[in-house]
Amino acid sequence: MKQLVLALLLFGSAVFIPVQTKAASSISVPCSLVLKPVDSSYPNAMGVALVYKVKLITGSPRTSISIHALHLPKPSSFGDYDRFEGFAFIPNVISWRFPLYPTPETDDPTWAGRLDSITAGLEDVQIQVRLSNTKTGKLGPVILTNSINYCK
Repeated sequence: MKQLVLALLLFGSAVFIPVQTKAASSISVPCSLVLKPVDSSYPNAMGVALVYKVKLITGSPRTSISIHALHLPKPSSFGDYDRFEGFAFIPNVISWRFPLYPTPETDDPTWAGRLDSITAGLEDVQIQVRLSNTKTGKLGPVILTNSINYCK
């Protein structure tokens, strides 16, 4: 009888007690992330992404991603591209694009921009700087990238 009760208790605890296999979000915000070049032919290119919660005037809190990128090659050196964009995505789920704007320096501007309207969880998000064509909307190759899993 004792064995039957023990077996039922063990079975019940395995079936009816929820097991948390993964935290809702292992990313603690605010955090920052170094964006590294995908190609060694532009070794000075580097960027950073800042990720944190913002409370907008209307609506619930959102997540903001901002990017600051330095020493990028001229977009036109890759073909029919005229700017860079921030691109963040959860593979096979959702993606976000936002323009990066150059500072006034003519020779080597800093590119920066932000997106303040993310409501999705940030698990496994990839953050990138990519080439873009403003006229066609074409998104080009990745220049800088990293996974939010390395955000500190």
